[in-house]
Amino acid sequence: MGTEDKSRRLIFEVTLHGFLLWASMGFLMPVGILAIRMSNRAQCGRRLKIMFYIHANFLLSLLQILSVILSTAAAIMSIKNFENSFNNYHQRMGLVLYAVIWLQALSGFLRPQRGSTRRSAWFFVHWVLGTAVSLLGIIHIYTGLQAYQRKTSKSVKLWIMLFTAEISFIALFYLFQDKWDYIQKQGVMLGNETIQPTHQEIYPRDKQKEVFTGRPS
Repeated sequence: MGTEDKSRRLIFEVTLHGFLLWASMGFLMPVGILAIRMSNRAQCGRRLKIMFYIHANFLLSLLQILSVILSTAAAIMSIKNFENSFNNYHQRMGLVLYAVIWLQALSGFLRPQRGSTRRSAWFFVHWVLGTAVSLLGIIHIYTGLQAYQRKTSKSVKLWIMLFTAEISFIALFYLFQDKWDYIQKQGVMLGNETIQPTHQEIYPRDKQKEVFTGRPS
């Protein structure tokens, strides 16, 4: 195989490696987190909410399994095809990330039953590992784009901008879930009619003046 063919093959393998990591850490994992978040906040009847929760958990499990499979495939590609001397930030972070991913997956299989004395400790560990995977995964993608630029001398500004926009949208949507109930309660609806605040609620000082003077102002 000629030098040019080797170079093309290396670029293809690096690109595929990066795509697998993005699909795993940059897409499937965040979407899975949003799915379980939305299932926990579903406003519906008890039976429907249970069914929705079961389906959301199944979807989350499926997304997490796919995420682990894709990240493992990316790791195997890295070990098999790339020089891994672990002398740079991206490679060292990748090693830590893969270890935390598998710890997170293992903790999911070892989940205690609800009501168990070990449930609280398990939940805390599982949450810490999940948060670490999410943050490390995002940072790892950014460092991977920089490594791709160094290897290929191609600009990655467009990909950095697109990935930043995607992560920003997901983060804002995630935070919006916390405020949605609060936003809805700002206008209490009765049928099709909005209940407006009373005069006393708008002007509490008038009420206080009545108490002190003994007569309306």
